[in-house]
Amino acid sequence: MFETLVVNWHMNPEIFSIGPVSLRWYSLLFVSGFVLGWFIFRGFFRREGVPETLLDPLLYTLLIGTIVGARLGHCLFYQPDYYLGSWNGFVEIFMPWKGGLASHGGTIALIIAMLWFSRRYGRKDDFDFLWILDRLCITVCFAAVFIRLGNLFNSEIYGNVTDLPWGFIFERNGETLAKHPTQLYEALSYLILGIVLILLYKFRLQKMYRGMFIGIFFIVLFGMRFLIEFIKQPQVMFEQNMTLNMGQWLSLPFILIGIAILVYSLIKKQPAAIVHPEKPKAQPTHYARAAR
Repeated sequence: MFETLVVNWHMNPEIFSIGPVSLRWYSLLFVSGFVLGWFIFRGFFRREGVPETLLDPLLYTLLIGTIVGARLGHCLFYQPDYYLGSWNGFVEIFMPWKGGLASHGGTIALIIAMLWFSRRYGRKDDFDFLWILDRLCITVCFAAVFIRLGNLFNSEIYGNVTDLPWGFIFERNGETLAKHPTQLYEALSYLILGIVLILLYKFRLQKMYRGMFIGIFFIVLFGMRFLIEFIKQPQVMFEQNMTLNMGQWLSLPFILIGIAILVYSLIKKQPAAIVHPEKPKAQPTHYARAAR
C-alpha cells in the first residue's frame, strides 16, 4: 500500500576523504554530542555556582569514559568469543573503529567516571554523585540523538521489514525491502526525553529532589530501548533464537536501578539544586575595633 513512499537510503557514511584519512558522519556527530554537552553543562554550572574551570576536566573524563566503556561493552557483551579468543581479537579491542561501540557499556563507564569525578572535585564545590548524574543524564539524551543519527548514516542497527510509509531501504547493505528506521525511533524518543528533563530543570528545579532526573532517565530511556529492540534485527548471531536480545537484558537492570533511585529520592527528599553553605562573615580584628 505504501510501497511508493519508502525512503531509499544510500547516504555515504564518509563526508570526505584525503588518501587513507576520512571524516565520517558518525565521528562528526559523536564529537558534536560532546561539544553540545559542554555548553549545556556550562549553563548548569553558572546557574548553581560551580566553577567553570571544572568543565574541561569533566569533558575529558566523559570522553574517555564513554569511549573505553562503550568499546569494552561491545567486545564483552556482544562478541567475547572473538575478542577474547585470540591474540588478534584481543588487540582489536583497542581499535574502536573495528567492530563498534555499545551504549550499555558506555553508561556503566560513565557512572564509574562520575563517581570518581564527584569525589575528586565535588566536596570542595558542594556537589555529590547524584547531583552530577542528574545533570549528566540531560546532556546524554541529546548526545544519544547525535549518535543514533550517526548510526543512520552508517546504515546500521536498523529494524525488521515494515510496510509503514517511513520505512527505509538501506541500499548500501544490499537491502531491497523497507525496514524500520529504529535509529530514528530511538533518536526521537531520546530527544523528547531530553527536552522534558531540561524543562523540568529550568522551571521545576527547586521542587525536584536529588536523584529524580537520573531515575526518570534510566526508566524512560532504557524502557524505550527495551521496547524498540523488539523490532530490531539481531546484532549478533547468538541473538537469533533469544526471546529477549542482549540489548533488552542489559536494559532491564538500568530500569530497576532507575526505580530504586526514584524511591530513594522520594524518601531522602534532598533538594536537587546545590545548597551552598553560607561562609561566616569575617570578624573585625583587635586593631580594627580599637580604631573605632
